[in-house]
Parts: sequence; structure tokens; C-alpha cells
Amino acid sequence: MNGPLGLLVLLVVNLVLVSGTPVVVGDTPVVLSDTPVVVSGTPESLPVDCSDLYSNGFGNSGVYTIFPAGPTSPVQVFCEMGSMDAPDSNKWTVIQRRTDGTINFYRGWEQYKTGFGQAPSEYWLGLENIHLLSGKKSYKLRVDMEDFDGGKVFVEYSSFNVAPEKDGYRLTLSGFKDGGAGNSLDHHNGQKFSTFDKDQDSDATNCAKTYLGGWWHNKCHLCNPNGEYLWGESPYGIGVNWSSWKGYTYSLKAIAFKLSPQLELDAIG
Repeated sequence: MNGPLGLLVLLVVNLVLVSGTPVVVGDTPVVLSDTPVVVSGTPESLPVDCSDLYSNGFGNSGVYTIFPAGPTSPVQVFCEMGSMDAPDSNKWTVIQRRTDGTINFYRGWEQYKTGFGQAPSEYWLGLENIHLLSGKKSYKLRVDMEDFDGGKVFVEYSSFNVAPEKDGYRLTLSGFKDGGAGNSLDHHNGQKFSTFDKDQDSDATNCAKTYLGGWWHNKCHLCNPNGEYLWGESPYGIGVNWSSWKGYTYSLKAIAFKLSPQLELDAIG
């Protein structure tokens, strides 16, 4: 086929895998090694999330390239594919992750729009990518958290969506399920995204500037996942806070926001 639609688009999957793991791409078996894997396909077949990759035979957790904005705009994400002993478990596309403070999250609007960081460690996928991704399918959101004493909790929301930029990348979520962390994110439901250089919150002050992180601030926050990484006890409100679990003066060791398609979850349940 001639023309743009007839071109093959190359998908480069950057992933550290166990050498010799067989997968199938289309009808072709591929043996994965420690080097990047190149997979060709039509624009319509390119993966938009980690569940698509899993369906194409990639069952290992790690860093992959997805295409929520189409074939000309690849982005790297970390995929949590679940246990090999439980092939029907959720396939999570990580959209935000904090683990060690190596990446500065106090950034302006344009960087929060396009994304920053490194998928193998800490990163923000980007508001435009998150918006486009959440519009491709109906997604569930999970947030996993860990403190510096090894405590781990989570929350889930059965529905998650981010509006386009013209509506301020407004957050909409519902269907709360508590895994021990409490519902701090609900305070931010329906809010536009704010950064220190683009104030769209509901407060008289600039919450992103005051609390050192771009977020869907309200008046101002009950959780601050993009705040300053401060290793536990910290000044009020500026750390990686989840107030309904650890309050405003404790900065978490790790937090990750991740999406999985609702239809996959319905099939499991």
C-alpha cells in the first residue's frame, strides 16, 4: 500500500528482560534479549497502553513505548504486568511515580503538559498524554503508597478521566475503594491542574507555588504527590503528602498512579 497509511511504524520497546524469553508478535515468535526489541506494525495496531502490549505478547513488567497520541508521538512508560502465575491480573500503565527524589517535580506548566523524568525511575507522563490516554478507553485508577517503615497502602477509583487543555486538564474520578490510605484524592475531584506559573486552583493563593508541586489543587490539597521529596517527617504540606494516611508533615517514600482498562477488570470480576 502506498502513502502514509501504508508505512510501517517502528515501535522500540526499551526493557530489561530475562534473555531468551519467547513472545509472539502477530504470527511471529520473538526471543527477547537484554537489547531493545523492535516491533513493526500499522498505526492502528500500535499500543496505547500496557494492556495492549500484554495482549501482543509482552508479559514482563518494565519500560515500554506506547502511543496514546498516535504513531508520531511515542512515550515511554513503566508497565506493571502482574504475576506470571496470574495472567488475568491487572495490567497497569504507570502515569506518575516517586521513589527516591532524583527528579525535581517543581516545574512549570509546559513541562507538566508534556511530561518529564525517566520511566525506569521517577516520572510524570504529561497532562496531554494522560488526557489522550484516558480518552482511549474507560480506565480504573490505582494509587500505591509506601512509607519509610515499610508500610504499604493503596486506593482505587473505578473511573478516571482527564479533560483536554481547554478545560484546564480537569480531573474526574469516582468509585472509591480504600486499601488503607483513605480518600484524600476526592478533595481534588473536578479541579483543574495548577502549576506555579499557571494558577487554576480554587484558592486565593497559588497552591502549587505554596506547596511546591503541580497538582489538581483545590483549597489547596489533601494530597500532594508531586510535592518536594523529603524523606519522612517534613514541614507542613510541602512534601509528598497523603493526609488521610500520614498527615501533612510526613513525606512518603514512594507513590505511583497507574491506570488499567475497566473492561479488563470487569472480565476478571
